[in-house]
Amino acid sequence: MSSIEVTLPDGSTRSVERGTSCLEFARTIGRKLAEDALAAEVDGVLRDLGSPLTESATVRFVMFESDAGRDIFWHSSSHVMAQAVCRLFPGTRYSIGPAIENGFYYDFDSEHVFTPEDLVRIETEMARIASEKIPFVRRELPRDEALGFFSARDNQYKTEIISELAEDSVISLYEQGDFVDLCRGPHVPHTGYVKAAKLLSLAGAYWRGDQKNRMLQRIYGISFPSKKQLDEWVVRFEEAKKRDHRRIGREMDLFSFQDEGPGFPFWHPNGTIVFNALVDYIREKNTARGYGEVRTPPILNESLWHTSGHWDNFHENMYFTEIDSQGFAVKPMNCPGGLLIYKSTLHSYRELPLKNAELGLVHRHELSGVLHGLFRVRSFTQDDAHIFCTPEQIREQVLDTIRYTTEVYRDFGFQDIAIFIATRPEKSIGSDEDWNLATDALTGAMADVGMEYKIKKGEGAFYGPKIEFNIKDSLGRNWQCGTIQVDFSMPARFGINYRGSDGKDHTPVMLHRAIFGSLERFIGIITEHFAGKFPLWIAPVQAIVLSINDTAREWTGAVTEKLRQAGVRAEMDDSSDSLGNKIRLARNRRIPYIFIIGDKERETATVSWKTYHDDNAGGVPVEEAVPVIVNAIRGRSLELPKITGG
Repeated sequence: MSSIEVTLPDGSTRSVERGTSCLEFARTIGRKLAEDALAAEVDGVLRDLGSPLTESATVRFVMFESDAGRDIFWHSSSHVMAQAVCRLFPGTRYSIGPAIENGFYYDFDSEHVFTPEDLVRIETEMARIASEKIPFVRRELPRDEALGFFSARDNQYKTEIISELAEDSVISLYEQGDFVDLCRGPHVPHTGYVKAAKLLSLAGAYWRGDQKNRMLQRIYGISFPSKKQLDEWVVRFEEAKKRDHRRIGREMDLFSFQDEGPGFPFWHPNGTIVFNALVDYIREKNTARGYGEVRTPPILNESLWHTSGHWDNFHENMYFTEIDSQGFAVKPMNCPGGLLIYKSTLHSYRELPLKNAELGLVHRHELSGVLHGLFRVRSFTQDDAHIFCTPEQIREQVLDTIRYTTEVYRDFGFQDIAIFIATRPEKSIGSDEDWNLATDALTGAMADVGMEYKIKKGEGAFYGPKIEFNIKDSLGRNWQCGTIQVDFSMPARFGINYRGSDGKDHTPVMLHRAIFGSLERFIGIITEHFAGKFPLWIAPVQAIVLSINDTAREWTGAVTEKLRQAGVRAEMDDSSDSLGNKIRLARNRRIPYIFIIGDKERETATVSWKTYHDDNAGGVPVEEAVPVIVNAIRGRSLELPKITGG
């Protein structure tokens, strides 16, 4: 048998016998690597560890700690759960069971109505299946044979999926003992890898998210390679439940979701204050950096989306309508409208870089099963900006945007920022030359700023590579927020240009930039990060004035009015409730400053004060207290300053 050369991520090479499996190759490197690896990336393609190495290639082993590793692990775990369900409840039909951001789910069609007690039984059966170490075995069948396979098993969900594929398609299946599923893969080598699993909740979900279809039963879960990892996750999960933005949103009356608009947030007065605080902040920042602001229509002609490439690459995530017998689409992104604005005017190289920002409301169709509070919605506001520049200006503009983005995150207290560069995906537009130039500009700017980054192969936008910013919150969770994308394709597709110094027309480069990403999602993130105790400048109610008795009511009203006149969002509570209950209610509402007015304060024109987490007290002249709060608001301080008398 002939040998082949395998290149590792560090650039070193090893010779192995042709046909050696990825797992066998891992063992030649080290026992620990072979034990921890879940799959292998061979020349950029994810493959099962049992796959043979038939040609010289670059190989990287995938661990649980990576995004790809967790996706593979949780997808494999969903299959284990489905097998457990089918064992315990014969006759159950299984539909789809993907990995999601934090764990996995599977949708089932069963005559049995699952209960929380059933989840415990399923967990136990999953542990039994794991102990059996059943191999995941990949099979490939022609389309018609795969249709017959699942038809014989009376699974109309799998047959519906297969029937939509091309007739010459080769269908991949994965077997694990008595369970067989339609799946692209890859998977972990055997069920024993799923050492610790916890099933979290039950929900209903229409097949394919369509209310016309049958309602299925969805089971959510999470899993880890070790019980220690699961136990650590449970501790974080319990704390996260206390900080759940949906719960806090209800308690603080920030937003709601209604049956009449699933996935579409309704902002209440308090939530609108938070929303507008972020809008005002980013507008101020944009202005300081030379951005103009634009607004584009929410619905545009279908032809535009063909030109932009969204029709071919994003069609399944879009909403459509008809106006005057012509097809229109609700915009899923702001960039095509920004291109039309640029195109409406002649431009010179002297104007570049031209920077336009848009706080644009976009709509994207998401399956009902993935909707999650403000984190995953069907309509959201992007803090987009589009920078039109010359090729020579790319690196400088990317560098400036990196600095801008990290500055914003630090203003909100996010110091731990991870950066990734996502490269060309399989489904993309544009030439290799342009993609290489764009990618080099991103890596060059990262080198200039001196920040570390990692590569995400094949995860760029369909029109260009991108930088992704991940922030770590107070619970140690990572959130992907901002992006910077370099786009050569869309300017060319739209035929936009600028008159160069040579008197000729040239096509500009377009940089797409978002910092918050989605304002809705970012508000969800900071709600959980701060546990609803927003920085003073964001808080819906910044101060509340409490009266101890009826004689203090007049001074309570006067203090409240002084705060309001100074620009502080203040309320008054002069109810007959006890002071203890008033304080408790104010803290439950996460109001930063609590002023207490009694006879002493009335007589001395002072206030006693507390915060949502401190029990400071003592009389401070109101004329001295108000400026402290006003200055903290104007300075967008993350800390609540103490109010001390002069």
